[in-house]
Amino acid sequence: MDIRFFGAAGEVTGSCHILELRGRRVLLDCGLIQGSRKHERRNRDPWPFDPSEIDAVILSHAHIDHSGRLPLLVKDGYRGPVYAQNATRDLCKIMLKDCGFIAEKEAESENRKRLRKGLAPVTPLFTVADAGACMRRFRGLPYEERHEVVPGLELVFRDAGHILGSAIVELFLSEGGVERKVVFSGDLGQTNAPILRDPETIAQADLVLMESTYGDRSHRSRDETVLELGEIFEAARSGGGNILIPAFAVGRSQELIYHMSLNREAWGIDQWHVFLDSPMAIEASEVYASYAHLYDQDATDLWRRRGGGPNILPRFTLSRTANQSRAINKIDGGAVVIAGSGMCEGGRIKHHLKNNIWRRDCHVVIVGYQAHGTLGRRLVDGARHIRLWGEAIRVAAKIHTIGGLSAHADQQGLCDWYAAFRNRPPVCLVHGEREPQETLAGRLGDELGAKVLLPDAGQTYDLIHSKLTSAEASAA
Repeated sequence: MDIRFFGAAGEVTGSCHILELRGRRVLLDCGLIQGSRKHERRNRDPWPFDPSEIDAVILSHAHIDHSGRLPLLVKDGYRGPVYAQNATRDLCKIMLKDCGFIAEKEAESENRKRLRKGLAPVTPLFTVADAGACMRRFRGLPYEERHEVVPGLELVFRDAGHILGSAIVELFLSEGGVERKVVFSGDLGQTNAPILRDPETIAQADLVLMESTYGDRSHRSRDETVLELGEIFEAARSGGGNILIPAFAVGRSQELIYHMSLNREAWGIDQWHVFLDSPMAIEASEVYASYAHLYDQDATDLWRRRGGGPNILPRFTLSRTANQSRAINKIDGGAVVIAGSGMCEGGRIKHHLKNNIWRRDCHVVIVGYQAHGTLGRRLVDGARHIRLWGEAIRVAAKIHTIGGLSAHADQQGLCDWYAAFRNRPPVCLVHGEREPQETLAGRLGDELGAKVLLPDAGQTYDLIHSKLTSAEASAA
């Protein structure tokens, strides 16, 4: 009875852990490694396990760094079920298909270059068809329902408040007369965040696997964040430019639209033409609309007052096609463009940056985590020039980093969530870079008396003897 760590161990993306008991293997998440091209090439590395020997997958939520390698897992031999919250299943239909489409297009583009050089072609990591085959493995479950995964293992999904359908996973294990309870946080949202309910707390566990993305950081208060956004709108309106918001298609895009609707009068939104320039974000928003029963009360009330859907904002355009997206670039001022990708590594936002970032009246609003090596991270770090499609472009736009909109709990939020465990179980920090993890570990230990472990990839936690073994011992 143990847990072995393979992904998001000492880093933020690529969440992947294996739970073993009674000779069965259950995967917790199977995410893509994201960031620079160097990081992303690791997605093609051989699996550290045989996919055909995995008995089940439990998915915490739909974000690609948690779900994105599932089609590859199925392609390489996995034949078991994928358990996910119902909304997570529906979001994955959109997101995994989009991933497959992007992989196909990137392979096509690369192969045109390789053909001219006389090099052998490359294949996409996985295809749209692979994503479809993967979705046939999904089994949707509601929150709060206890379900047997394999003999000796039952799960309950609790609301994590991160994105729609995000789940804290309660795992009840039994083997050889020994019982253990493991709680996997997935990604935890902020309390009092818009649209979604607060992350649920749990009182008891034998081991906690907890994310640590912002383990060394405090987010700005929501009131300060709303005030700052309002100031950006005012400055951009006075300067006559556009506002570009690179946003993750699931979660962040919907929250931004919510804030604009809620602060419509204060921010002068009626004077702006707002574009949601992302087919995936549009589809995701439609899924959000179909799960309004999972909203918190404030979001429910606003949805009813505004009439929901496209009526949520006065001048709101859903840009589905490439031609609709290109037309936006003809607008010199008065446009708010929400487009992917969230880290500026692909998608339509790169085209909008090329057409606007050299302008002093342009405002670029960064609203989510930016991994090392990404274009978004370079902008946050103050790059004065960037390269897009081989062209050097001067950065004259004003770059704003809005931390208060993060979908992740900050250090205080993580500590508060752990503090709800009355028995103070040992905690393994995952999904975080080492420095934030070490900072968070110090605070959890000093203030809450927690035994905190920082597992490396390949290490194993023995649930019977409550100890972490070395990667070398785990491999032996």
